[in-house]
Amino acid sequence: MAGNFYTVQCPDCENEQTVFSKAASEVNCVVCGHRLASPTGGKAEIDGDVTETVASR
Repeated sequence: MAGNFYTVQCPDCENEQTVFSKAASEVNCVVCGHRLASPTGGKAEIDGDVTETVASR
């Protein structure tokens, strides 16, 4: 399974969190609870600014 890990900045509280590009479940910000990623059956829909690619697989 190939995919990337991204550091995503929350648009509400500016917390940075690592998210997998093919997330199979909804990912929420640990600080404010804003939805950062939603599964789509392939690449996740990311809601926030991707600041960097942490690891490529």
